[in-house]
Amino acid sequence: MSKRMDRYLLYTVVLLLLLLGAASLSNARPRANRPPNFMRFVTNATDFASEDYYDYIIVGGGTAGCPLAATLSQSFRVLLLERGGVPYNRPNVMSHDGFLTTLTDVNSFDSPAQSFVSEEGVPNARGRVLGGSSAINAGFYSRADKQFFDNSGLDWDLTTVNQSYEWVERAIVFRPQLRTWQSAIRDALLEIGVHPFNGFTLEHKVGTKIGGSTFDRGGRRHSSADLLRYARNSNIRVAVYATVERVLLASSSPSDSGCNVSAIGVVYRDQLGRYHHAMIRDRGEVILSAGSLGTPQLMLLSGIGPRSYLSTWGIPVALDLPNVGDFVYDNPRNGISIVPPVPMENSLIQVVGITEEGAFLEAASTVIPFASPLRSVFIRAPASPLYVPVTTIMEKILGPVSVGSLRLASTDVRINPVVRFNYFSDPQDLERCVNGTRKIGEILRSRAMQDFMFREWFGSRRFRFVGVPLPLDQSNDLVMADFCRRTVSTIWHYHGGCVVGKVVNSDLKVNGVDSLRIVDGSTFSISPGTNPQATLMMLGRYMGLQMLRERMRY
Repeated sequence: MSKRMDRYLLYTVVLLLLLLGAASLSNARPRANRPPNFMRFVTNATDFASEDYYDYIIVGGGTAGCPLAATLSQSFRVLLLERGGVPYNRPNVMSHDGFLTTLTDVNSFDSPAQSFVSEEGVPNARGRVLGGSSAINAGFYSRADKQFFDNSGLDWDLTTVNQSYEWVERAIVFRPQLRTWQSAIRDALLEIGVHPFNGFTLEHKVGTKIGGSTFDRGGRRHSSADLLRYARNSNIRVAVYATVERVLLASSSPSDSGCNVSAIGVVYRDQLGRYHHAMIRDRGEVILSAGSLGTPQLMLLSGIGPRSYLSTWGIPVALDLPNVGDFVYDNPRNGISIVPPVPMENSLIQVVGITEEGAFLEAASTVIPFASPLRSVFIRAPASPLYVPVTTIMEKILGPVSVGSLRLASTDVRINPVVRFNYFSDPQDLERCVNGTRKIGEILRSRAMQDFMFREWFGSRRFRFVGVPLPLDQSNDLVMADFCRRTVSTIWHYHGGCVVGKVVNSDLKVNGVDSLRIVDGSTFSISPGTNPQATLMMLGRYMGLQMLRERMRY
């Protein structure tokens, strides 16, 4: 069996074991999840005309696409196209306790989460539902660090940035209530010197902090889809189960920007297989917000990319743009999972330690063991519901510096592209991982963690690990580096593929194509700190405001 298949199967086994336990919790507290009133303008793509015209067409109703659509609809007619369905009729998507179920209950074409495996064999997931990955993630909310704004390639108006964050936060961000595990992690981080304690804050700050959550106190999820509440109903239409196959491009006389190719619309297909053409009006735009996998994939399928590569697929070349699909990154995650001696609450990421050395330390409980392969689990008798309490401590590195690439696996847009992240190919990333995993060792040795050890014979205590434990000799750089390579997994913060300065300019307009813009994480060459969802939602609002201002100038 290949290492990739071995890792994938072990990952799946652990998820399924914990899924049964999480399901027992979820079933104990059923909740009604009625669609909100603002969803009146959301319609199945089968109900749309075969051709229609709009001022703005946004491809991807995800983390950035929803706030972008809501903002542009204040003054213009907007079509938002989402390949998945709505989250509100899916209890597992809408529930804190359904997080695991959503990630594991996947199929090829219409589950809210679409799984994929990188060429390194690391399992991963992408959102396929209104709200995108903000509807399937762990809910942690934190603004970007200063380094992101300094190095992202955009000329940010920081006043508008802050206003855009606040616009998001008023609707969907909450202060989490710490319980046993998250409180212990906070205490352990402070004990090992991850100072200062910054309390509850949405800002990115070195030290230990309690971040925001998009789960409310009742455990109900809020995602970027909720930001459609701000939309002007008369100006927006949202088509779900609308699979965009390509951007329609036309040759034209050179414009003021020097382009002789223009986007004029998109072709999308509904669930019945019927094709629809959505076209833009004069001075309108097509905006790709399909994410770091979907956007470069659509660019390539539309004939925008490296000429020689497109020719190998028989795709007509509309524009030779060499770096489409290049500069793809994923923040590697490493860590350990332990079985505690006592029952443990469900908790996703709430407390974060940010070190000066570039490590982000986080934790979760009774959700998913962020390590593989599986060494042992402790299961109750079959007569009772299967429940495995598992707590995890993990680290994610700053950056990363290691760079990968994305290529097509098929000309069928529904098939995931092939992606290689090249984890730890840059020594700087590996060094940061070694430093971060050593911090995990310090956490385990802290007084705050003693209650999570099993008492053994003659009064000794030890942790019971699920998966690979930390090496005993944590002072050895080679041993720790080997641990990082063997246990690498994802924290779902991949980005890039259409980065600023290579594929788009500082206004996120595609180089060489008029009326085509990209507003999503595929434009990022660095990760915006601990979790990108806050900054992606801010970006959608921010770019919407900037585009409205552009139109007012003409």
